[in-house]
Amino acid sequence: MPIPEDVTGDEIDKDVRQELQSLPKTLAEDVAKNLVMVARLIDEDPEGAYGYSKVALRLASRVAAVREAAGFAAYASQKYSEALAEFRAARRMTGTVDLWPLMADCERGLGRPEKALEMAGAPEVHKLDKAGQVEMRLVAAGARRDLGQVDAAIVTLQSPELASNSVQPWTARLRYAYADALLAAGRESEAREWFAKAVEADKDGSTDASDRLAELDGVEFVDALGDEDETPDASDDDEE
Repeated sequence: MPIPEDVTGDEIDKDVRQELQSLPKTLAEDVAKNLVMVARLIDEDPEGAYGYSKVALRLASRVAAVREAAGFAAYASQKYSEALAEFRAARRMTGTVDLWPLMADCERGLGRPEKALEMAGAPEVHKLDKAGQVEMRLVAAGARRDLGQVDAAIVTLQSPELASNSVQPWTARLRYAYADALLAAGRESEAREWFAKAVEADKDGSTDASDRLAELDGVEFVDALGDEDETPDASDDDEE
């Protein structure tokens, strides 16, 4: 796949660059460039990112960072079976538990919420950092909802992190998931309160909490330009 001229491979994290030092220099550069393209495209063009990840995988399948990147690209493309296989491979190579929540969410994507819940109760969860534990809680709540257990999902999300007033990278998503579960349970006024709290924490627009809040408030967005076209010109009235 073509690599744009502005991509040098130096853009990758130093930890990944260090991993690639086990490869011949030219090969390491090629792999690095493909990994840069995965990172560049994964949000806007998951299929494109997936294509570059397959190239990197073909070049260096024994590098953990490559397996991890391939997992993320497959996950973003909803290829959950492939993503799970790559995450498992990366975990075997590194021995870390960082990918555990993503692996559990892949189980959900494969229609196995019971397996995701089993993973949520595994000893590996206690080894996760705070962000990972919150992510695992979100996955577990999603699995509960997959099983139609909305009230259990609500309880799963109730945590010190949810109650905290401090804003962390996960705060908006956690509040949003709680609001959405409350709404699914028919607790609309509480849902509105938590969607509003999600909006407060969502500085980068990672959720559509503001749209959900407006919907609950009965706000309809009007195309201002469209209305402008339909409004009679004031000068026409003056002429009459």
